[in-house]
Parts: sequence; C-alpha cells; structure tokens
Amino acid sequence: QSLCTLRGCCWSPQSDTNVPWCFFSSNHGYKVDGGLRTTQEGFQATLTRLSSPSLFKNDINTVLLMAQYQTQNRFRFKITDPKTQRFEIPHEHVGPFSGPAASNLKYKVDV
Repeated sequence: QSLCTLRGCCWSPQSDTNVPWCFFSSNHGYKVDGGLRTTQEGFQATLTRLSSPSLFKNDINTVLLMAQYQTQNRFRFKITDPKTQRFEIPHEHVGPFSGPAASNLKYKVDV
C-alpha cells in the first residue's frame, strides 16, 4: 500500500532492502523529448518538465542532460538550463573530459 503526498512523493515500505521506500510516481519530473543523441563522450537529451506539482518552485521547463561514460567505473552527468548560463564553481583538480566514451562498463545507465 503506497501513500502519496500532494507534491507527488510516495511512501511504500518494502521488505526488500534494495527497493527505495520513498519515490516519485511516473507522472512526476521530466520526460525525454526527442530521444537520446549520441556524442563522442556518451549522450545528450532534452528533458521537458511534466505538469506535476513543484517541489522547490521556479522549475525550469526544458533542461539539457549531458552524460559521459568517462571510465569503466565512472559515469558523469550534468543537467543544465540550455537558455540561461549559470555560474559554476571551478574545481582545480577536475579537468574537462574529452572522450572517447569508455567501453566494457561495470555499470548500466537507463534513461
């Protein structure tokens, strides 16, 4: 038996410890618009916000998902507003990744 709040968060205790007890219903969040586009590093996708209650307000209706298969053990993703550039904190120890995408991955990504 699931209990869902007005904002769309559902609570359903499970005996299986690998299953999250708190989750959002499938009609909450964003959907892939136009499919995945392959890049040298991984893939990109345009995500469009579903009409569901807002959790934090000021939601962005269309966002860009950029994904990189950096190593067999490391997957990096970034979600940005394609219409408005925002400040990003620079990190002196993390340089840009310029592909190609890693192979023989030890993880699986589902979008």
